[in-house]
Amino acid sequence: MKTIDRIPTSKIERATKIVQTGAKVGVNYLRYYGDKLSSTEETAREKLNEANASDIYDGLKNLKGSALKVAQMLSMEKNIMPEAYVEKFSLSQFSVPPLSAALVVKTFRKYFGRTPAELFDEFNPEAVHGASIGQVHKARKDGKDLAVKIQYPGVSESISSDLAMVKPMAMKLFNIRGKGSDVYFKEVEEKLLDETNYLLEVEQSLETIKHCSHIPHLRFPNYYRQLSSERFITMDWIEGQHLSEFAANNTDKALANKLGQALWDFYMFQIHHLRKFHADPHPGNFLVSENNELVALDFGCVKSIPDSFYIPYFELALPENRNNPEIFTRKLYELEILRNDDSDGERVFFTQMFKRLLDLFTQPFQSESFDFSDDRFFKRLSEMGMAYSKNTALRNMNGNRGSRHFIYMNRTFFGLFNLLHMLKADSIVINNYLPESQTEKVA
Repeated sequence: MKTIDRIPTSKIERATKIVQTGAKVGVNYLRYYGDKLSSTEETAREKLNEANASDIYDGLKNLKGSALKVAQMLSMEKNIMPEAYVEKFSLSQFSVPPLSAALVVKTFRKYFGRTPAELFDEFNPEAVHGASIGQVHKARKDGKDLAVKIQYPGVSESISSDLAMVKPMAMKLFNIRGKGSDVYFKEVEEKLLDETNYLLEVEQSLETIKHCSHIPHLRFPNYYRQLSSERFITMDWIEGQHLSEFAANNTDKALANKLGQALWDFYMFQIHHLRKFHADPHPGNFLVSENNELVALDFGCVKSIPDSFYIPYFELALPENRNNPEIFTRKLYELEILRNDDSDGERVFFTQMFKRLLDLFTQPFQSESFDFSDDRFFKRLSEMGMAYSKNTALRNMNGNRGSRHFIYMNRTFFGLFNLLHMLKADSIVINNYLPESQTEKVA
């Protein structure tokens, strides 16, 4: 793969690249309005999505950092994003051009004052994996094989300015209104800043390992504080396949269910018992080891959830609450889906909309086990998402709905559902790690 010898780090350089990308998106919209006159709305919209997805990814991939991370996040929304965006943005998980060997050594010298050769007995300057915020190299020290994750230059310093530049383009693409939108972008900014603090990631990793190592068929690498800093992390090297690679070739249904159960239990234990969770469930963050165990990686993005959100969120998983208009309406207000400044029409529209969404989205929680290999469930999710994305009434309303905590909670559940679907796990026990009080309610 082609490597990068330099990453733009100044605000002016990065802003120029983002503005150029935004200009291309603007031209694509002009073409879209023309295409609507000569073809159907559906055909014109499809061409628009393909052009925008290509121009945005090509414009952001060499910037690295938060701009590309947002693309990676969006690629996980397979059930609510147009297919063109999902396909193109998925490249941000595995196909991002890495730093050249010369730039890797230069980055070490700049941030750490020493070269990799001075820290490790052996160090491969060619990256084995590159993503949005950092890339991974293989090293060796004291007889141990190690993985060293290096943060790209300038990522941390550019997050706020990058998001400020990307914001108008994102609002246009996803029908986000200016009023009240800052709280969502602030949530993303805070988590991205967390992800660039590699010392924080080491501590979050060690804490997760402490609490979750009891989960069957789940493994974690060891992390080494003395060989880590704010800009690089050293951990055990574990041989294995990324989850997507494994799933593409696996024919062992029992193994798929074993790994899927480990993945599900891992998330349910974190959410229900720790009230904080690994909020970046894409295939690049999970390996299948040579011993056929699930290996969880990358704890830079960990989301804490307060009781004020957790309680109403999971109360809406119960059918009796969704089917009780008084309780349902109260919970929608608690979750900021309904607002005091809503018109009567908006209140009715969003109540009906979220009732339909929740009835479908919470299906896995309504039985003792669930078949995530069922294409019909995911087709319905996709069709509902597409229907609302094309709804003209919704476009004319203020679509900024829900607590800021929805961003990472929904991202995590959509990602988890899709990973289980990718595995074709068809017999996942749902309530292994629910608190006893909730297990009784579901039963």
